[in-house]
Amino acid sequence: MKGLSKDNFFFFDKDCSNLEIFPNTVEHAYLAILDDDLDSAEAVFERIDSPRAKWGKVLVSILQGYIRDYPTYFQIRNFMEIDIDFLLKNDKISYVEQCLGALNILSEINQEAYKFAARVMLENKLYKAALKYMEKSKQIYYKDAELHYMFAKYYLNTLNYEDAFFYINECLKLVPEYYPALIMKQRIEEIKF
Repeated sequence: MKGLSKDNFFFFDKDCSNLEIFPNTVEHAYLAILDDDLDSAEAVFERIDSPRAKWGKVLVSILQGYIRDYPTYFQIRNFMEIDIDFLLKNDKISYVEQCLGALNILSEINQEAYKFAARVMLENKLYKAALKYMEKSKQIYYKDAELHYMFAKYYLNTLNYEDAFFYINECLKLVPEYYPALIMKQRIEEIKF
């Protein structure tokens, strides 16, 4: 790999000093993506028979600007969010943009695709983008308790306690015993009232 050292990238752990990556592994393919060698990444993914590698081939095609093979519902659910976060943490912004640009297509396969992207944005404190993708997700499926929890978290982080309280109540209407939501509601009530 021409431009990478263990000091300047994130590989699912903050400390990559003891990282060992072997040829023709999923990790090797992801390292090739970080090195902008999508052809090598695709070739490595082709040689591996695993759900992650099958998703990896889809990911590479998205990063190249077109989807050759459509992912499954579960591939999107299991891997997309992790990979957008991985790319974001490695400052692969053009690749993140490619993934976000594919959300319209991916949401036709898995209606939660926008929510997954929103969660990455929210956890990385990219609040404007998080709100955008939460709104898109809400248009597809309003009755998603987790989505309402995310809205409440967003509004709590932006100090908009009225909207945070509204969304945490929407969450609890759908899943009354959702423990993190109950804790958040109590926190909002302590601040708000």
